[in-house]
Amino acid sequence: MNSSCLNPLNVSQVEWELRVKLAQCYHLIDFFGWTETIFNHISARLPGDEHYYLVNPFGLNYTEITPENLLKVDLAGNKVTPSEYDANPAGFALHSAVHGARDDIRCLIHTHTTPVSAIAQKQHGFKNDNFYGAQLYGRVAYHTFEGITLFEDEKQRMIQSLGNQHILVLRNHGVAVGESSIEKAFFLLWTVQRAAEIQCLADSMQGADVLLEDPIKQKCADLTQMLINDSGFADKFFKAMVRKMHEKAKAAGGASISNICQPAHS
Repeated sequence: MNSSCLNPLNVSQVEWELRVKLAQCYHLIDFFGWTETIFNHISARLPGDEHYYLVNPFGLNYTEITPENLLKVDLAGNKVTPSEYDANPAGFALHSAVHGARDDIRCLIHTHTTPVSAIAQKQHGFKNDNFYGAQLYGRVAYHTFEGITLFEDEKQRMIQSLGNQHILVLRNHGVAVGESSIEKAFFLLWTVQRAAEIQCLADSMQGADVLLEDPIKQKCADLTQMLINDSGFADKFFKAMVRKMHEKAKAAGGASISNICQPAHS
């Protein structure tokens, strides 16, 4: 973490670094054009037995998120430390369900991008015949649409739908991806998004697809998970994208969280 990243909240260094990364993640989602205005969430679990999470203040644009204004909430989405901003407990329903059931998921990202939402509307869901789709083979779960995700009684059904997977397609809605770190969750979302973009374009074109055999799909999925788990691939990717965002902001004469807390190249 860059030494210039000050800690005005006087929270633990672990919490502050998580706040910086999560703010960077919000900015990256905006940088890639994956926002849904002020809606959706990215949540990150803090260390400890309290099951506290960091999440965006409701009503702010993703570019307005900073390490300081992120909310610390409990599993119900209630603020556990004072803030001038309000939480959105109703919108935290999906996140609280997943975090409450899956200790291995420390960051959960929910998006409604056009390609992902289009695929969520199709009966077949994600195909596995493009480079990125093959990496998702056997890794995607599906949850039947029950309306806007607000109600307590749907939580258990969402968890049953998710099972032991890390990608949950909310049919007729969007997607939620969860991983053991912010970096891994962001990389997984990028893979899902690229798979969706290519599938949507391929499905709009004439001509038959070249179909991959299941052993090749499985090989792609296994190798991707190995890279993420064993090589620091996701960490390198996340830092590189923050640097890219920083460079673009600097070239445009603007400012972003990456200007304050720029990750090292190592």
